[in-house]
Amino acid sequence: MMIKQLILAPVLSLALAVPAMAEKISLSQISNYLNSFQTAKGDFTQINEDGSVTTGEILIKRPGRVRFDYAAPDNSLVIAGGQQVAVFDPKSNVPPQQFPLKRTPLNLILAKNVNFNKSNMVVGHRDDGTATVVKVQDPKHPEYGNIQLKFTSNPVELRQWVITNDAGGQTTVILGELEKGVKIGARPFSIPQEIHDRGLN
Repeated sequence: MMIKQLILAPVLSLALAVPAMAEKISLSQISNYLNSFQTAKGDFTQINEDGSVTTGEILIKRPGRVRFDYAAPDNSLVIAGGQQVAVFDPKSNVPPQQFPLKRTPLNLILAKNVNFNKSNMVVGHRDDGTATVVKVQDPKHPEYGNIQLKFTSNPVELRQWVITNDAGGQTTVILGELEKGVKIGARPFSIPQEIHDRGLN
């Protein structure tokens, strides 16, 4: 199931409204940006390892919670909550595949307090000519893979990420405009509630 690649692995180039030249954004600025909001929602486009493209809506509630609702015809769902990640297959009537959030690179940007200056997670920090690219991984478990984040400036915004798994497979997620500070309850991130609602328990 291609949806698994979003988490287990983490490019299509989409046009971004960015200047032709850009200064590299500092790690402090990036950390401050990630810590500046608790909730956000927006649209995303995902390029899977096999080149297929899916779209959907993302909900973020830091720390530790994110939800990916995939649009038709895929209709898949990925929830991170309660320190677990669950992958729901709409074509299956069995409980979702689950694994610990800490084993995924997304865990690194969903932390309560992101500090890339002190974390020893940063293994790459460069300006690619249009945006600042930061690559991070768990320093204690590099085998979990890494996530490469792309930020534009003025103001700082997260535009996309590429998750690479331990086998080198990559999945790219390109974000639309994120609406921050939105009211989002805990229910969308409750894996047990979603299992119950789908009659999978």
